[in-house]
Amino acid sequence: MVNAIKLFFSRVEDKKLQPELIHRPKCPKLLPNVLSKEEVKQIFDKTSNLKHKAMLSLIYACGLRCGELLKLKFEHVDTKRNLLIIKQAKGRKDRIVPLSAKILSLLIEYYKTFKPKIYLFEGQTQGVMYDERSLQLVLKTNILKANIKKPVTLHWLRHSYATHLLENGTDLRYIQELLGHSSSRTTEIYTHVSTQNLQKITSPFDYL
Repeated sequence: MVNAIKLFFSRVEDKKLQPELIHRPKCPKLLPNVLSKEEVKQIFDKTSNLKHKAMLSLIYACGLRCGELLKLKFEHVDTKRNLLIIKQAKGRKDRIVPLSAKILSLLIEYYKTFKPKIYLFEGQTQGVMYDERSLQLVLKTNILKANIKKPVTLHWLRHSYATHLLENGTDLRYIQELLGHSSSRTTEIYTHVSTQNLQKITSPFDYL
């Protein structure tokens, strides 16, 4: 609403409001939900369907948004340079992320088995993009199989990817590029959920 008022005065009234006179309500600062590496492995181990396993694995392996995964085509997988090309993602930006030999091997196995026509992951009809709600249901089913009680969503896999990269020592600047964040401030939130340094802190209670 504040932005709408500012836009109205600048475009319609041709006036600039003084920002310091505009009160903005404080936004809640919520931390991203993250799975442990063991929990991620549990989910993948319980996913027996090859297509489902490839989809969930690729989201985690490359930190993809659900929409980015579903729009992928096979030509976006660069097997020569081990890269995944994400076209026109959020903010209409292209980006590239590295593909490990392990995920590339899984994708090749999947492709040889299912032979998608247009999109890398298609539904029951050839040439038609896989349905997002169906993929959410796939995740939910395998979470139950893995006996994980958390209300996990597909975006949790992206958050987990970023946090695990940080815990493995990857520089925040590279994580920002891999996730396609415009601002480093967005990426910095993962420093608040990484447990690597927190686990090194000894509670004063232990010295009693």
